[in-house]
Amino acid sequence: MAGLFGGRLASHAEVTLLGRWKEGLEALRTSGIRLQENGETLTANVKVTDDPSECKGALSALVLVKSWQSEDAGNTLAECLAPEGVALTLQNGLGNIDVLKAAIGAERAAQGVTMSGATLLGPGMVRAGGAGPTYVAPHPRLEPLVDLLETAGFEVQAAANLASLVWGKLAVNAGINALAALLEVRNGELLERPHARRLMNEAAMETARVAQAQDIQLPYDDPAHEVEGVATRTANNESSMLQDIRRGAPTEVDSINGAVVREGERHGVPTPVNWSLWNLVRAKVGGPMAERR
Repeated sequence: MAGLFGGRLASHAEVTLLGRWKEGLEALRTSGIRLQENGETLTANVKVTDDPSECKGALSALVLVKSWQSEDAGNTLAECLAPEGVALTLQNGLGNIDVLKAAIGAERAAQGVTMSGATLLGPGMVRAGGAGPTYVAPHPRLEPLVDLLETAGFEVQAAANLASLVWGKLAVNAGINALAALLEVRNGELLERPHARRLMNEAAMETARVAQAQDIQLPYDDPAHEVEGVATRTANNESSMLQDIRRGAPTEVDSINGAVVREGERHGVPTPVNWSLWNLVRAKVGGPMAERR
């Protein structure tokens, strides 16, 4: 996602990618961001660093790291974001905004959710896919960043009820990401396997029931229909969780399926499919099994 947003923004602003992945940073220094989109490959030159002091005084930041990196990202932003600046998180899963607020203060933290997607093809190489709007919660400091995103071709919409959209995307991610990672298939193949399709739908519906227990209305009426629609539109995409597993990187399963389970427990909603997907992914990557509840 950093490649997608950075690649598009680089033609309209000075962009710095601040990160920890050494191989990726070196590729970006050498060749820039190589973004495949609409049958063409765009090369965007950006500044690259792993040193937050080189970004001192930044007025706008996009937080696009994995959810398990949120605390580190927040601490890094505390060093480089200007006192009057703002950081917008567009990450998957639950809880990222709370981590960000704890690190940099609520006045500098903004929450959004994006329906755009991208596939990492290799260090510095990204293919755009699954285009869709980016929604942001109202924040007094966001206007310049929103204007810039729109100039770069992103559709940005203000959303007073962002919780609905966050949980709406969570239901889709809960249905697709872990299952595609476990089966090691592209999103569309989940629709072609009857048992996988059933699990995908049930994981999404469990998530919707947990949201409903919190009086959160999803932005669509039928979670099963929605998750199938997303799997259809992104049929050739590999889920981010599958990409992580193939790279040997930690996954976001704790903040997606695991978060559904934890919130379900808090509100008395059973989530057996999400519990199974959560534990199976952790078992697959060799991490400790989640505690049985």
